[in-house]
Amino acid sequence: MTCVSKSPNKHNRIYLVAEPMDEKLINAINRKEIREDQDKKKRGRVLADEYGWDITEARKIWSFGMPPDCLANLFVDTTKGVQYLAEIKDSVCSAFRQATAGGIICDEALRGVKFLLQDVVMHADSIHRGAGQIMPPTKRAIYACQFKSGPAVLEPLYLCDITVPQNALAGVYSTLNQRRGVVEETVERAGTPLVQVKALLPVLESFGFTNLLRANTSGKAFPQMIFSHFQPLNGDVFEEGSTSNTIALDVRKRKGLKVVMPKFSDYYDKI
Repeated sequence: MTCVSKSPNKHNRIYLVAEPMDEKLINAINRKEIREDQDKKKRGRVLADEYGWDITEARKIWSFGMPPDCLANLFVDTTKGVQYLAEIKDSVCSAFRQATAGGIICDEALRGVKFLLQDVVMHADSIHRGAGQIMPPTKRAIYACQFKSGPAVLEPLYLCDITVPQNALAGVYSTLNQRRGVVEETVERAGTPLVQVKALLPVLESFGFTNLLRANTSGKAFPQMIFSHFQPLNGDVFEEGSTSNTIALDVRKRKGLKVVMPKFSDYYDKI
C-alpha cells in the first residue's frame, strides 16, 4: 500500500511504499560486498544482474540504513519529473537513517526493508520545505509503510554445540525444550560414550542456559555457543497472545515504551 504523510505546515506530501529485500542481498550488504561508496553504475549493474533489480531503480539508491546495525535497508527514488527533488534529498536521507535505527514494533533496528519513494508534492517556496518540514513526514510515512508490509520480529539464534555422555542425553533434550531450543543433529563419537548435539537456541533464552544444563545433566554437559542467524518469531506480531506479540510487548516494557502496540492510524495521514 502507498502510504502518504503530510508535513506540519500541510504544504508538502511524501508517498512511500515498502518491500522486503532478498536474504542474499542483505548478507551481501552486511559483508560489505555492496556499499554506499561504490560507483552507482557498477553497483546498479550488480544489483540488476545478480539480484533481479530493475536497472533504473538500482541506479537511484539514495541511501543505505543507519550504520553499523541497520545498513541492510535501502531507500530508492522511483519518482518521475518531480521539481526541487535534489533540495530535499539530504533531509529525506537523514530521516530515513534515523527511522531505520528503531522500527515501530519495539524500537529495534530494521533489517531487510526497501523503501520506494513514489511521489513528492512540494511547495514552490523553498522556505516552506526545509528540514523541519520534510523530515517528520518522511519518518511518519516510513513507519506507516511498516504496518502495511506484514512486519515480523526477527530474533537472533545461537548455534549451540553440546558434548555430553550418552547416559545424560535426556537432560540435554529436556533443557532445550524448556528454552525453545531446536535440535539440528546428533552425532555419536566413534569409540567413546560421548554424543555431540547441535541445536539452535534463541539468544533471549540463553541467559542462565549453561547453569540449567549442568543442573539437568549432573554437570556432564559442556555447551559452546556461537551466533548463527536471524529468524522471524512465530505468529502475527499484532495478534494478542501470539509468541511474537508477547516478546515484543516485553521489550517495549523493558525500554519504557507504552505496553500496547502502536496503531496504523497514528502514522497515516488522510489526504
